[in-house]
Amino acid sequence: MEEVDIPRQFLIELLRRMEIEAEVEGFAKERIIYLAIKGDKDGILIGKHGRTLEALQLLINRMVNKQMREPLKVVLDIDQYRSRRADSLAKMAGHFAERVKATGRAITIGPFNAYDRRIIHIALKEETSLRTESIGEGIIKKIMILPNREEGNNTRYRE
Repeated sequence: MEEVDIPRQFLIELLRRMEIEAEVEGFAKERIIYLAIKGDKDGILIGKHGRTLEALQLLINRMVNKQMREPLKVVLDIDQYRSRRADSLAKMAGHFAERVKATGRAITIGPFNAYDRRIIHIALKEETSLRTESIGEGIIKKIMILPNREEGNNTRYRE
């Protein structure tokens, strides 16, 4: 249980220093620690497109991995934001996929972080008439959705 308690305590202390009252619950699964935050300032902690949540997660991961003998991955969530975001991105990807199919012209969307890009690539993976590509430099990139001109070629993506 120590592997959950250390990240949980780091997060509780960080939130306390931010003057945010919240409950933190957690569990471990396959060397990944999942921490759920429940409080009254969810919007502030999530931030625009989840960027504040991503920054908090990065900070907690760095803090925890300085203390642990073996590296752990800590995933933060607030009010099931991650699953709601995934659903929203998949629906958006489907909308743009239909537009590409109707017009036959590529569309560039984004920018997105790696987690969001992966959701979009996976959402369109089964669309054999389309393919997706990540474009740009750095960790924040755009996604291009293109008609797949080659017959029999499955959708694929490149990072």
